[in-house]
Amino acid sequence: MRKVLVGGSTGTGKSTLARQVAARLGLPFHEMDALFHGPGWQSLPTFEAEVERITAGDAWVFDSHGYPQVRDLVWRRADTVVWLDYPRRIVMGRVLRRSFARATYDRELWNGNRESFRDWAAPEHPVRWAWSQYDKRRADITARSRDPAYGQLTVIRLRHPRDAREWLAALR
Repeated sequence: MRKVLVGGSTGTGKSTLARQVAARLGLPFHEMDALFHGPGWQSLPTFEAEVERITAGDAWVFDSHGYPQVRDLVWRRADTVVWLDYPRRIVMGRVLRRSFARATYDRELWNGNRESFRDWAAPEHPVRWAWSQYDKRRADITARSRDPAYGQLTVIRLRHPRDAREWLAALR
């Protein structure tokens, strides 16, 4: 396990688990959203080249199953996908709490970007995005995990946060 994607729906805790996996295995962690989102939520022109450079390396952990522009690339180069396949009720509870805290405490995310309460009506807001994309994300990860084109992958499907804690505790 040297090239790891931690995937799942928005709000599952991908970044948290990916950081823990990277620390436990001594691998570099990369936050996909930080590479993608520039100031003002604009996509960075360096995104695809940066993901290409990182995934060409021999060890990395990403906290995403990939933006569409790089999804096939990271899936081809990964050796492991840790899939946080949590029920929608858990995902929505987590993303609601996270977005509420980010807006309340004005927390900076990436490159000066912040969530605010006025953004909650936008279709791309994490709460709305998590709800609308939940089934699509699960279907995509299911299909990819069975696709022979990604036969090199070990897929670890964790269906509850308790499973993730137990798996991480056993990881060496």
